[in-house]
Amino acid sequence: MIAVLLLAAATPSFQNVAALDRAVAAFTGRGIGDEGGARAGIDPRLRLQTCPTVALSWRTAAHDAVVVACSGPDWRLFVPVRTPPGLVAAPPPTATAAITRPAKVDPVIRRGDPVVIEAGSNGFAISREGVAMADAAPGARFMVRVDDGKAPVQAMALASGRATLPGWTE
Repeated sequence: MIAVLLLAAATPSFQNVAALDRAVAAFTGRGIGDEGGARAGIDPRLRLQTCPTVALSWRTAAHDAVVVACSGPDWRLFVPVRTPPGLVAAPPPTATAAITRPAKVDPVIRRGDPVVIEAGSNGFAISREGVAMADAAPGARFMVRVDDGKAPVQAMALASGRATLPGWTE
């Protein structure tokens, strides 16, 4: 009986891949296989270390893939998104095409800055203070360590010292 308990204690726990699929579906607003949703579910054979807080973001402005990332332990997945038929992926640049890069936007929130996270709608509003764990430009997602929270939360930068929860508008 002691050997069984030791074996159970030595068995590592892995990230719940089905929960990651649900998070991607919530992020895109579409189900797996639907237009605008993940092309397929994340491979259930993956053995990722358990992550207390997963960050989701678009890979590019074309919304062609969702980046699922964890900062501790450090891992990252790219989940391809099914493009609606009306949208055609941009052709690859040719040797004669000029490559333009978007102008770099200065961050309004810097790592270590105090941040107030606000969310609400008609009839209610909540706010929470924390500390930014990364730099963020307006509209960018970043992680915030909340004073008494165990895990950081994901927020979206609005202005200097102000952020909102993803999915909420200002």
